[in-house]
Amino acid sequence: MSACVPTRTTDSAHTPRDHEPHAPPPHKRFRIAGADLSASIAVFLIALPLSLGIALATGAPLQAGLVAAAVGGIFVGALGGSPLQVSGPAAGLTVVTADLIHQYGWRTTCAITVLAGLCQLGLGCLRVARTALAVSPAVVHGMLAGIGVTIAVAQLHIVLGGTPQSVVLDNLRALPAQLADLHPAALTISVLTLAILLLWPRIPGRAGRIARVLPAALVAVAAATAVSSLAGLRVDKVELPSWRSHALVGLPEGPALGLVAAVLTITLVCSVQSLLGAVAVDKVVASQSELHPGVRRSDLDRELLGQGSANIVSGALGGLPVAGVAVRSMANVRAGAVSRNSTMLHGIWVVVASLLLVPVLELIPLAALAALVMAVGIQMVSLNHIRTITRHREIVVYAVTTLGVVFLGVLEGVALGVAVAVAVSLHRLARTRITHCEDETGVHRLRVRGQLTFLAVPRLSKALHLVPQGSDVIVELDGSFMDHAAYESLQCWQDSHTAHGGSVEITGRSGARIAEPASSSSHSCCRPWAPWRNHHCDRPQEERKDGRTVRRPSGHQLASGISAFQRNTAPHVRGELARLAREGQQPAQLFLTCADSRVVTSMITSSGPGDLFVVRNVGNLVPLPGAESGDDSVGAAIEYAVDVLQVRSITVCGHSGCGAMQALLSAPPGGAQTPLKRWLRHGLPSVERMGAQDRAWARLAGRAPADAVEQLCLTNVVQQLEHLKAHESVARRLAEGDLELHGMYFHVGEAQAYLLTEGTGLEPLPDEVFDQVSPTAQDEAERTPSG
Repeated sequence: MSACVPTRTTDSAHTPRDHEPHAPPPHKRFRIAGADLSASIAVFLIALPLSLGIALATGAPLQAGLVAAAVGGIFVGALGGSPLQVSGPAAGLTVVTADLIHQYGWRTTCAITVLAGLCQLGLGCLRVARTALAVSPAVVHGMLAGIGVTIAVAQLHIVLGGTPQSVVLDNLRALPAQLADLHPAALTISVLTLAILLLWPRIPGRAGRIARVLPAALVAVAAATAVSSLAGLRVDKVELPSWRSHALVGLPEGPALGLVAAVLTITLVCSVQSLLGAVAVDKVVASQSELHPGVRRSDLDRELLGQGSANIVSGALGGLPVAGVAVRSMANVRAGAVSRNSTMLHGIWVVVASLLLVPVLELIPLAALAALVMAVGIQMVSLNHIRTITRHREIVVYAVTTLGVVFLGVLEGVALGVAVAVAVSLHRLARTRITHCEDETGVHRLRVRGQLTFLAVPRLSKALHLVPQGSDVIVELDGSFMDHAAYESLQCWQDSHTAHGGSVEITGRSGARIAEPASSSSHSCCRPWAPWRNHHCDRPQEERKDGRTVRRPSGHQLASGISAFQRNTAPHVRGELARLAREGQQPAQLFLTCADSRVVTSMITSSGPGDLFVVRNVGNLVPLPGAESGDDSVGAAIEYAVDVLQVRSITVCGHSGCGAMQALLSAPPGGAQTPLKRWLRHGLPSVERMGAQDRAWARLAGRAPADAVEQLCLTNVVQQLEHLKAHESVARRLAEGDLELHGMYFHVGEAQAYLLTEGTGLEPLPDEVFDQVSPTAQDEAERTPSG
């Protein structure tokens, strides 16, 4: 039997030599995307002044900051597991590094950095990176806030023209004397730097958008340098010694226990900050996936290996410790980087600047760098994080960690914060409030607030036995956890109470019954009053009959749905519907949307009976007056809603994947005029609007539409709002000022709604913008370290 080998037929006259059997494979050309090149320059312009400023704040040689920036960019960029995270000297390491330099000297600090890198390599090999994410966000943000306060207080002395101390308390005690002995030149440079940092991102209008191409940090330092040089101010400036005299790593000298603690501190802070930064970058990339195609989620264990390698090299070359830096990483993502090439290129630019721009760098005043680092330290105390932590009732953990870092040190403050976080968690787990009362109808209510564990069983048992036998009881459990001991105690009492003729109903906080018996006809996986009807959770659309699969008739689904409504929903809405029947409908809004079965108006607007006057048609179209050709239904509905019901707003809602818009784009001209084609001609103005050269396309939460169909869906909403204004009743109410028009777009696949905005508070936008409606997006605590 012969084997068949697939072959490829080619023209022998055009067969290249490298396709011969023994020729080497063709070489792949290394290409750098233009987006990576521009992003690397943007990150380099931010990293250069910050690296010098952080080196100044630690008391290390200023070149050490440049070494760490270059090594972090090149080595972590090439080896790390987070392609778009930028690493380098971080503000979060400033206090730790400054303390190490003060205690052990610079060469030993470099050795500690190398040892910390080896520890990170070990942790990466053990694949324990995910365990770092178990640290409470309150502890992480408290650590960063404490470091920020320490940085700000120390750099304030340089801003005022003095010299900082190594301890926060000493800096605070020396502050009154420093205020009495100001240095006008240094203070002028510092105030100028801070003013530009504050005002540069707030320049309004088109000029502001153009100006923000340059980062505020670079502009502030450049302006301060220019003023200092032109005005001839006598201020201390950057001094970069020759690279020939640059100090490299030395053998560690000092007590063994102290060195071990120092290595663990550097390892902890570098690792936690880098890993949390990688997670934060993943969140931003996921929200902007259209700008970063093909970027994978971070491999946290590989990121630890990359960070460890960089710290080994940076320490060996006399550089500062390296960690992921949030400021540079966010700048890299927002600049549109698409691969790790951006991070590596930024490191190369730092090397070039370190070798060729030394005369320029030595013109920078130290007061400008101190003001820059002080601003970074202040930003590390995030009010948004404080509000979020307060809302989650962890402000005590945050405050203890912050104060511990400020007054005791980073490692001590973090350990204290973790201990308090554990104590708070145990307190919440053990704290259970049990109350008992009897209402007017004689029903006994037992309320349990908190987690129900074995610690609460004695109090629970005491409260349950106070309930008279044979009575009706409602037990309300407000908690997310019940252990076996508490469950067994409650279950035994329930069995005994029902055996003596009583009734027991166990509910959650909302009043919904717990462990309600399921029936074959009920929607067991859905709430009694759910905002949609097409459930498939326990109602299969197909069944086996005579050994074959047959589809159930639609009448069965309809009857099942009606039965479920009468049983589950009608009792909840009967009173409200009876009131509406007596008083008549008084909706506040006309909602005009597509007939698509996936667009459920009550669900996406959280509305109920009597709230919306809904008009649905294919393509959510609003024919112009006089163009209906015998179909006046939409115009009649608009007139009735505006003149009779006196609605106060009209919303036109389009949606993704609209079949009517697809038909408008794909239908060939001519052909038989079917009812659908005759109706869709009212959407032709939307097609013309989308193709007009003088109109900008609509945007969806700042991004371009995914394809032409989505663009037409968005444009159609805008065009139908224009058609609405042509109706006499709508135009009259708009002129009177008591009617509003709104555009809305619902992305079915993302379950996300967008509202149309026509401008900002400063100037009109150049095109239509659909802003995302997401009430929970800003409530999530972002575990993003500052730096």
